[in-house]
Amino acid sequence: MNPFRVGLAFLVIVALVVIGGSMYTVRETDVVILTQFGRQIGTPVTEAGLHWKIPFIQSVNRIEKRLLEWDGPVSEMPTKDKTYISVEAFARWRIHDPAIYFVSVHDENQRRALSRLDDIIGSEIRIAVARHELIEIIRSDKARKLTEIVDKEFAGSAAELPRIERGRREIERDILKEAAPKVKSLGIELLDVRLKRVNYNSQVIERIHQRMISERTQIAQGYRSEGEGKAAGITGKKDRDLREIESTAYRKVQEIQGTADAEATRIYAEAFNKSPQAVEFYGFVKTMETYKKILLGDTSIVLSTDSELFHLLKSAKPAAAPAGVTRSVPVPAPAPAPVAAPLAQ
Repeated sequence: MNPFRVGLAFLVIVALVVIGGSMYTVRETDVVILTQFGRQIGTPVTEAGLHWKIPFIQSVNRIEKRLLEWDGPVSEMPTKDKTYISVEAFARWRIHDPAIYFVSVHDENQRRALSRLDDIIGSEIRIAVARHELIEIIRSDKARKLTEIVDKEFAGSAAELPRIERGRREIERDILKEAAPKVKSLGIELLDVRLKRVNYNSQVIERIHQRMISERTQIAQGYRSEGEGKAAGITGKKDRDLREIESTAYRKVQEIQGTADAEATRIYAEAFNKSPQAVEFYGFVKTMETYKKILLGDTSIVLSTDSELFHLLKSAKPAAAPAGVTRSVPVPAPAPAPVAAPLAQ
């Protein structure tokens, strides 16, 4: 092989390596910091494109300048009313000062930065939760009203939503306000912090379920009471109407019966007052009907001897006595026959 050609090829390769090591590109989503022997050189490079550096001596350190995510771990913490809850939060942040960030927490995968955010934001969340009641952590709207489906008259206290002074939105703003200055010293700008999920502790869930059952039972009992009251009212109205109908019907029956009796009496009076014999026959018939009603087989009656009721019995002739038996029977004077007078209608 020609030594000249070998040397030339070697020089070309060395030149390519040197030129390749002296060039670097900056993406639109990155900020580049050059370091020389581990120390920062110059200002951060933010302009996208092709740039130059000293090969083999200076190193390129890329820092993300887009919005970054922070998803906090699930943590159990007590509220002001000593109720343990599990809270899961998330945040959005970005690197606003690459130079400070590079010196304080720089790593390629933001692991150290996320770890610092876990400590700072997690601590502020614990402090904020411990300062407020559980209802403040759950409720986001202070002006929330009860749905119209639930009747306050029946539900009572179960239908009243507890009043809140602040709510979850303001608590999240407090966490952001307290945590932002602390992460700013790391070159990080904290943009937003939100509580993603709030769950009851497993030991509290059963108590919460029992309270919910009690409240719903109270509401159901209210509806049952109203139904029973309306049922009683309907039953009472039915009984009153029934008695009114029966009373009206009874009055009409008595009126019809009284009219019929009066008409019958009038007809009888006209029929039996046409002659003295008719009057006497009428008295006889009515007396016999009376006897039939009062003189039963097991009837005992005591009357005076001059009672008008038994004038027919007193005037009756005794049966013939058997032969050889003498029996004296007094014969009273005949009583005057009753005179039937027409009854006033």
